[in-house]
Amino acid sequence: MMRIFGEIFEYRQMLVSVVRKELRSRYKGSFLGFLWTFVNPLLQLIIYSIVFPFILRNNQENYPMFLFVALLPWIFFTTSIQGATNSIVGGANLVKKIYFPRMILPLSVVCTNLMNYIFGLVIVFAALLITGIDLTLNVFWLPVILAIEFIFILGIALLFSALYVRFRDLEHIVGILTMVWFYITPIVFDMDIFPEKIADLIGYNPMVPIINGFRSILLYGTQPDWGTLLYSLGVGLVLLVIGIFVFQKCEKTFAEEL
Repeated sequence: MMRIFGEIFEYRQMLVSVVRKELRSRYKGSFLGFLWTFVNPLLQLIIYSIVFPFILRNNQENYPMFLFVALLPWIFFTTSIQGATNSIVGGANLVKKIYFPRMILPLSVVCTNLMNYIFGLVIVFAALLITGIDLTLNVFWLPVILAIEFIFILGIALLFSALYVRFRDLEHIVGILTMVWFYITPIVFDMDIFPEKIADLIGYNPMVPIINGFRSILLYGTQPDWGTLLYSLGVGLVLLVIGIFVFQKCEKTFAEEL
């Protein structure tokens, strides 16, 4: 495994170039260009601020921010998984023509969406301050929670990107999977709405501690629940090992199957 990390480190300039290219091309040709990175989360915040408190009569205190601080890491999760699944097939020309660590492709998708999340934090912090939520020193735990989510996402991204080369139905399955996953993760509601037994079952979802962790440090100013976050980290590390193993097995036939 150290050899894999070493090889990716040797090709770090390529990884940086791919991420930069993806960030530039994402909004290429649009009038606002890179500003969409900030405008998108801002528009979402405005919509949620109107829809939920006034139209849907949601009683959750400061609901727009309750939703917003959880929605951005969820978008980081889903866009990374969906984008990475297609990364090897989408990069078929590169895979067939030149040698490089194939893991660069799904890794670059996850890194690109990580950068988008980090840029979106500008809007998050501004919105928190405007809505009267004081940040505490616990905000410095943000990189730790983000790293746990990154590991968890990368494991799934490697697994799905390798399997998709052989099983093209996976793209549609991933769409359904992320939709179901959304409703068993406390994005638009609190875990309190579930009966205790169902809440206990949903608690095994590794994204639950991650989303709750973001809310703890950004919305409530408290420390995250490290016990449950360690569970998410453990699941993420297991998935990362499985993802690397499956990717290595599958990449030998990428060129023939693409």
